[in-house]
Amino acid sequence: MKVLIIGATGGIGHRLLPMLIENGHQVVGLHRKPEQAEAIRAVGAEPVAGDVIEMSADDFALAARGCDAIVFSAGAAGSGLDRTTAIDGEGPIKVVAAARALGISRLYLVSAFPEAGRQRERNPRFEHYMAEKKRADVAVASSDLDWVIVRPGTLQHEDGDGKVSLGPAVPYGPVARGNVARVLAGLIERPEIRREFIELTDGQIPVSEALDGLRKARQVA
Repeated sequence: MKVLIIGATGGIGHRLLPMLIENGHQVVGLHRKPEQAEAIRAVGAEPVAGDVIEMSADDFALAARGCDAIVFSAGAAGSGLDRTTAIDGEGPIKVVAAARALGISRLYLVSAFPEAGRQRERNPRFEHYMAEKKRADVAVASSDLDWVIVRPGTLQHEDGDGKVSLGPAVPYGPVARGNVARVLAGLIERPEIRREFIELTDGQIPVSEALDGLRKARQVA
């Protein structure tokens, strides 16, 4: 399978790249800065230059040509309201249009845990971020694609230990970026898990076991 990662140089994406390569997939990594291309190439992936903010749906379609699945793990990371709107909100919407144009059915979106930040004092910038994440979720979930929306808890910089808690609704908590990458890699190996919202935190269950449990529950339902 050939997979496009949007956000390939980010905390989740750069961990996901080698996992997919190791699983035997071809991977295309979208990058913004010219110097990032070599790091993508070094793990065996194909670098493609593009800025999520400036790219149109047609540009995303060009980057995804020949791919079977798209992973959107890019984020503005608190770099400003306009960037949040363009990346976290508009980005996935344009990718849906690109996927439809190419006939790509599988789209994996990294979103945000609904309870994120609820214990803190209200911050207009964070509220805007959550609103844009929700807007993207709605656009993806209302599409006819075989989407999976992953909603991680508070992202940690660690690689993680490969053990998680996941499901349609789990208690809020932190999650290592490496564990998010492992879950995405596992989802790509399980195409029957589709049109699902998955909340995700660090936990006690190995990723493969947790995903197999989710798959079995879906089959029973």
